[in-house]
Amino acid sequence: MNKPLAGAVLSLLLTGAAATPAVAQASAPRPAAVAVSYAGTVALSNCSGSVVRTPASQPDDPALVLSNGHCLETGFPAAGEVLVNRASSRSFSLLNAAGSKVATLRASKIAYGTMTDTDVSLYQLTKTYAQIQSQYGIAALTLNDAHPVQGSSIKVVSGYWKRTYSCSVDGFAYRLKEGEWTWKDSVRYTSSCNTIGGTSGSPVIDTTTGKVVAVNNTGNEDGQRCTDNNPCEVDQAGNVTVRQGINYAQETYVLVPCIGPGNQIDLNRPGCTLPKP
Repeated sequence: MNKPLAGAVLSLLLTGAAATPAVAQASAPRPAAVAVSYAGTVALSNCSGSVVRTPASQPDDPALVLSNGHCLETGFPAAGEVLVNRASSRSFSLLNAAGSKVATLRASKIAYGTMTDTDVSLYQLTKTYAQIQSQYGIAALTLNDAHPVQGSSIKVVSGYWKRTYSCSVDGFAYRLKEGEWTWKDSVRYTSSCNTIGGTSGSPVIDTTTGKVVAVNNTGNEDGQRCTDNNPCEVDQAGNVTVRQGINYAQETYVLVPCIGPGNQIDLNRPGCTLPKP
């Protein structure tokens, strides 16, 4: 995992020219990239995160913070363990576009947390999106409700380190196994997203849409096979691949169907496939 830290420090141009008399052939212009900043990201005591909303979230809904299951203050959930609606008063440093802290946000509960099938935590805050917007001028990031696309340009934005990594979606791991945990359909980065400890929980933002498509969580550090901090990929036939130095994230579109009116977690909603307690 891009594991939590024990202390404060641990380390568009068209390509065709007009031709005569033939009709010019032009490639379609590339979509303009969305400016990605630190606005809406947060720093935890040991990880990164972001204030997020679903496409259906309302301004007066209690805001949610997205991070990893392995970043929970209760410790790493065991394989098969799922936390829902657990009391929490955890604090988060809210950042503006420049990466400066503008507020301390506080949780009212762990709305959802697990390291089974995915590695995710969602905290419900004591403030609404409207309150955060009006008091601090910060809007939540939106969770994309569609599967991420191979080859798309992404940025991993770490509120803990105030550092942004730029790369592309290299592909998807059918299963990603690390120690006792197994994650499904994980995002594999191209090599330039060389994330480190403390970047766990960072939002992975598609630079075309500006929406969150995944949450950063791990990487193979030493080339070991399927051990802690050395995840391996397992395909549908059971073949194992080790990619030393390559990092991964967990898709977040799967969260959207499980978040109902009022931003309440409902694991029985149609389309929700998140593990249940």
